[in-house]
Amino acid sequence: MLELSALGLLQREPLHGYRLKQRLELFMGSCISVNYGAIYPLLKRLEERGYIEVMLEEAGDAGSSRKVYGITAAGRRRWRQKMLEQPQESWVKGRARFLIKFFFFSDLNVEERIRLVEHRLRICHQRDEYLNSQEIDYMPSDPYQAAVWKRAKSLLNSEVDWLNQTLEDLKQEKSLVIALPKDSLPKDR
Repeated sequence: MLELSALGLLQREPLHGYRLKQRLELFMGSCISVNYGAIYPLLKRLEERGYIEVMLEEAGDAGSSRKVYGITAAGRRRWRQKMLEQPQESWVKGRARFLIKFFFFSDLNVEERIRLVEHRLRICHQRDEYLNSQEIDYMPSDPYQAAVWKRAKSLLNSEVDWLNQTLEDLKQEKSLVIALPKDSLPKDR
């Protein structure tokens, strides 16, 4: 998820490692843990794979230089691949991955956004079915455990409502795009 996030932010603007870490913490701190021990090895790996490149080196505060990284065409393709993949993963990790993807929805076309939201909705419905099947046999008698259970169900229901509204909005957007003359549409990304 860190690779997806870093490439997505570098698509927006070139950044050095410290600024990238700040942006990741600001925008994705609720989804991923970010530390310097992960950022600099990630940048090195992305550079070695040709997904990013050093755009310039600036003088740092302590006399050392700072590398400013920008994304390459290969990095944009890699980001798009990571955005559209649907890995099998835990419930918590899947939620975090979807929120990161949602942050970058403006960089996708409406059909891709719809597919991602529909997939997340299916996962949420599966989770709801699972929780409902477990509730009868495993509902905790401890009031605090029961409160956590209720909170988890409430969060799930809230997410489903939000996804349904988002899907409705996207479908309206798609119908507007279809209705526009082709020469008035923005060029595909």
